[in-house]
Amino acid sequence: MTVSTDLIGDPTTAENKRIILSIDAMGGDAGPAAIVAGISRSALENPNLGFILHGPEAVLAPLLAKRKALIGRCALRDVPDVVKMSDKPSQTLRTGKNTSMWSAIDAVKSGEADACVSCGNTGALMAMSMIRLRKLPGVNRPAIAILWPSRSQHGFNVMLDVGADIRADAADLLQYALMGVSYARNGLNVQRPRVGLLNVGTEEHKGRAELHEASELIEAQSSAANFEYVGFVEGGDLPGNRADVIVTDGFTGNVALKTGEGTASLIGERLREAFAYSIASRLASLLALTSLKRLRHRIDPRRVNGGVFLGLNGTVVKSHGAADATGVAAATNLAFRLAQSGFSDRLAKRIAASTQRAAQSIAEENQSR
Repeated sequence: MTVSTDLIGDPTTAENKRIILSIDAMGGDAGPAAIVAGISRSALENPNLGFILHGPEAVLAPLLAKRKALIGRCALRDVPDVVKMSDKPSQTLRTGKNTSMWSAIDAVKSGEADACVSCGNTGALMAMSMIRLRKLPGVNRPAIAILWPSRSQHGFNVMLDVGADIRADAADLLQYALMGVSYARNGLNVQRPRVGLLNVGTEEHKGRAELHEASELIEAQSSAANFEYVGFVEGGDLPGNRADVIVTDGFTGNVALKTGEGTASLIGERLREAFAYSIASRLASLLALTSLKRLRHRIDPRRVNGGVFLGLNGTVVKSHGAADATGVAAATNLAFRLAQSGFSDRLAKRIAASTQRAAQSIAEENQSR
């Protein structure tokens, strides 16, 4: 069954324009029930939000029928196949045209949807997104950006790349910085973001040669692109207040991300063990219940679930594979905010402007020789 998107369209004024998100309903470890529950929560929070849901009708229709918040706001695309977490990206490109992931990305490519959200296989999602949406002109390597809980005034820092590509040369790191700046402006409303380059120390002599070259390139672009470059930052600055955007390669970023998630989970487990140790500790937990709930909320990784694929002709948000309804809602809300702000178009203009500036700089340097 294919339901017309007329059901979820809303030809109103620009500020009240209904945002349509394309949802891969079959990706993720928790199954389609968690995804439908998550988008239902987002629908309740955001009146101007509609969905195109991709997956087998026989599985999804009964789930949708139970969610009153989605009545009249969700179109269903009957797609038979699913991308498995074990599938290789190259394999999905050859055999994945009838999958929910491919269909979800295609809805963004055709202009039916403003952004795509998937909990599925990261490698397959990036490969399909690059093939169907294509890279923005001037972008060599797309990046995945995440929001890292921090001590900053806005509560989060942007970090990229966290796994789109394990390699990154100096020019790539410059592009990551520019894309991160655009994300910070649109995602966190930071008008003049502070950018730091992740290194093994803040001293100028530390780190690999490409990091020193990237540092010079980023600093040279800071004035024209209206951001502040704070130089090298360390791992301890990820949750700190020194930089709003932290730039690194995908290998380092992914290790840092998984370490942070594991640490947050360990802290939660140790707190539960500590307060369950004795009758006195249980009583203490009751007295501190409000504070404990506040702490759990602040360190809960589900609240900041959602990595944004940057550098593509369209917005794609990758939700954690193990996301529950809370995590799916967080990723969906993020996609909604970015689509509402026109993030994809603004990022394209920023990359085009930086590419033009770089070309002019090279031309001027050649003329001076």
